[in-house]
Amino acid sequence: RILKTPVQIACVKESDLLHNIDRLYQHADQLRNLASEVGQDMAENAFDLRGLPADSQSDAPVVRLIQTVFEDAVRAQASDIHIEPDEDVLRIRCRIDGVLHETIMDDTRIAPAMVSRLKLMAEADISEKRLPQDGRFSLRVMDKRIDVRLTTAPTQTGETVVMRLLDHGSAVRRLDQLGMPDDILHRVRNIVHRPHGLMLVTGPTGSGKTTTLYAALSELNTPQKKIITVEDPVEYRLARINQVQVNNKIDLGFARVLRSVLRLDPDIILVGEMRDRETGEIGLRAALTGHLVLSTLHTNDAVSTAMRLIDMGLEPYLVAASTQAILAQRLIRKLCTSCRTAREPDASEQAWIRSTEGESTSLEGFREGSGCNQCSHTGYHGRIGVYELLEMDHTLVDALRRNDVSGFERAARNQTGYHPLIGNALAYARQGITSLSEAMRLSSTVD
Repeated sequence: RILKTPVQIACVKESDLLHNIDRLYQHADQLRNLASEVGQDMAENAFDLRGLPADSQSDAPVVRLIQTVFEDAVRAQASDIHIEPDEDVLRIRCRIDGVLHETIMDDTRIAPAMVSRLKLMAEADISEKRLPQDGRFSLRVMDKRIDVRLTTAPTQTGETVVMRLLDHGSAVRRLDQLGMPDDILHRVRNIVHRPHGLMLVTGPTGSGKTTTLYAALSELNTPQKKIITVEDPVEYRLARINQVQVNNKIDLGFARVLRSVLRLDPDIILVGEMRDRETGEIGLRAALTGHLVLSTLHTNDAVSTAMRLIDMGLEPYLVAASTQAILAQRLIRKLCTSCRTAREPDASEQAWIRSTEGESTSLEGFREGSGCNQCSHTGYHGRIGVYELLEMDHTLVDALRRNDVSGFERAARNQTGYHPLIGNALAYARQGITSLSEAMRLSSTVD
């Protein structure tokens, strides 16, 4: 009745309990103290945020509060920061390894000051609170240069802010650093070294598609190749590569840029996303006329992607003739190697395993993370990609040309070397790389 939430009793060591109290509340208390200073400063002085330059090293409480939020996020290797005002509290949430972790502030007065300060840094209009806005800025956090993409939106309880963090100190990875199984890695390398054709990387937002495409470009980037990218936005600067950012405010969309790019004598073209029929048609025709085209699409798996292009209004013969391969992917959390222990699947997990792999499948080899100092007691540390590769062959091409959906799906699933996302995730769980619950969570995003 006091906590107004279900309570679960557990036996723990006193040292573990004290450690977790420090871990969970030390940074939160620091943030709350700074938030209290911001609220007091606002009440006493009603200071004008316009007086603080965007790159200010000021000791103003709001500046120190925001700096602390960024430091905590970078230290935890967060990909996003969410600032969400509620009726009674302000929630600051960081997405770490794909999962949001929350800190709650009791003083809601600080929300407008934080949002205005961030909008000022992103050169957005701090007086406009009724419309969504986008912006971008860079700052140094813990000796790292961090690029921040900011998006605001009005809500019933005030403006909410989401910031995507891009660490420019992180080098672009190679394909062999992404964790692909050897057979998929070998086939992907063969595909991206072909002189022409289309390769699509698919998956939801945050599944690592851009990382995979940049890794492919890093292997193709030689003085003998002219590479041009069309992106929204340009996330990482790549030497020797011409990167173009679309700007819809001046009617510079993907299709318009892509038409111009084809006149710049490229060998390889990266299109950030096949967003519409026009962009898709230009990209597919470019793949037919001697260019290697790499792009992304938001679909659940590789098998449904080709039909999605046809649903967008592209001619089946064009999709069939230009597409070389489709790589679907997800990111799942890796178990902490310091605290993972063997465990036996429970009854519901056993039923899921058997429904995925068959009644005679083994139920051994699975592990879970118990939590330790190395993983901040989450049981997980870092993420790894799960991949599903579909290469076009004569059977698939014929089914596409006939627009035969069921025939295409049947041929794809029977293709030699094709392994679905769920099966690959389950293989990682059986090897102790990830947990069974992570594999089941991925399954819910594919089915």
